[in-house]
Amino acid sequence: DPDRKTEVVLLACGSFNPITNMHLRLFELAKDYFHETGKYKVIKGIISPVGDAYKKTGLISANHRVTMAKLATKNSDWVEVDDWESCQSEWLETLKVLRYHHQKLLSADNADVTNSLQDAVPITKLGRKRKQQPNRHEPIKKKNQNPVVKSVPQVKLLCGSDMLESFGVPNLWKLEDITEIVEKHGLVCISRAGNNVQKFIYESDILWRHKNNIHLVEEWITNDISSTKIRRALRRGQSIRYLVPDVVRAYIEKNKLYSPESEDRNAGVVLAPLQKHASDSKNSQALN
Repeated sequence: DPDRKTEVVLLACGSFNPITNMHLRLFELAKDYFHETGKYKVIKGIISPVGDAYKKTGLISANHRVTMAKLATKNSDWVEVDDWESCQSEWLETLKVLRYHHQKLLSADNADVTNSLQDAVPITKLGRKRKQQPNRHEPIKKKNQNPVVKSVPQVKLLCGSDMLESFGVPNLWKLEDITEIVEKHGLVCISRAGNNVQKFIYESDILWRHKNNIHLVEEWITNDISSTKIRRALRRGQSIRYLVPDVVRAYIEKNKLYSPESEDRNAGVVLAPLQKHASDSKNSQALN
């Protein structure tokens, strides 16, 4: 019964520098996985490029990265690009982006319920005395007395095994953020067959505790495309055709986006999460 299936929204956060065919494949693999369980219905995929304040080496302007992602998903009927995160002046933790999209769905759901309740109330004209007619509103009452209120879709973080394993990098993630992500939202991790993701989860008390909310999807048709390799090929004047959507390749060529100079951008700058956590640590020590 489709009405009994849990609705899921897949959210992918990252640099998308540039977006590749592999990024798009992650969504398809996750969607197939959820639908094959018979318990879930994926209703939307969201790509949320990180803002410039992330300060990652070689990160080009968010404006270009968002535009390329929109071009790549132009023909998709379920994956879209959201630029809210990329428009923020400061770097945002992934958890805050998840919360934002959950709240957005919650607000939309509340609006739908309000409209449904309004539709259920019979409208009467003011200034006219209604004649007493037995059971006049009986059919309306029966039809609309209990408007169906559907549960809010779950927003799950879609990622590759590299992001999951980055949870183990010191000072990159807050432990409380990881806990809330896996406990209240959930992870969908696409990993290659034979990867050590299960071992990584086993060795983490937090991940192991919430392992039932971590969905591991094995990628049997291996695809080794990465943004790093795309940029390397571009720096060397090599073709990237069939590695990224044609519209993205044309946009890169037209705007001459990747070069040795662009790869040096933010070189020597500490990554925003590491800066933030170092600052928080200093403030905490000062208070003590």
